[in-house]
Amino acid sequence: MKIEQNKVVSLSYRLEADGNEIEVVTKEKPMQFMYGAGYLLQTFEDKIANMSVGDKFDFILQAIDAYGEINEEAIMKLPKNAFEIEGKFDNEYIVIGANIPMQDQEGNRLYGIVEKIDSSTVTMNFNHPLAGNELHFTGEIVDVREATPEDLSGNCSCDCCGQDDCCDNCYDDDCGCD
Repeated sequence: MKIEQNKVVSLSYRLEADGNEIEVVTKEKPMQFMYGAGYLLQTFEDKIANMSVGDKFDFILQAIDAYGEINEEAIMKLPKNAFEIEGKFDNEYIVIGANIPMQDQEGNRLYGIVEKIDSSTVTMNFNHPLAGNELHFTGEIVDVREATPEDLSGNCSCDCCGQDDCCDNCYDDDCGCD
């Protein structure tokens, strides 16, 4: 069976960015996703289109075709008092390198990485962590199957949080979400 719209694909892969290993997903615990549902980068899906079980892939996505170039406007200095709890700066969680969940003015959830802390501001980078990087993927197609009605409904129920949409919103790698 070939990879095409609404097929459930399982694959193993290795991701490198600028020569550094970022992620490894094994055949024993492959990544599984619905092809064409928008869960992965469109350019990644384009590269594996029409592949079958056992096919291997090895390709590079330029930054512009992956998470984009670094947008300087997405790096912001925020007032340090925005990170206070009960009038005190949160030194425990607001540290350089921390990935902090936040909300924009419209209530959209986004994540920012703390880049700098000074006496009155915290510099946050809201670019995707892989923005500006060339991504090198190598891997293999482990399985391709027809989507079940449950797959097509988009519902997910995971033990980690009990919510129907947790697979899209779970950021805890150890929670058990697939």
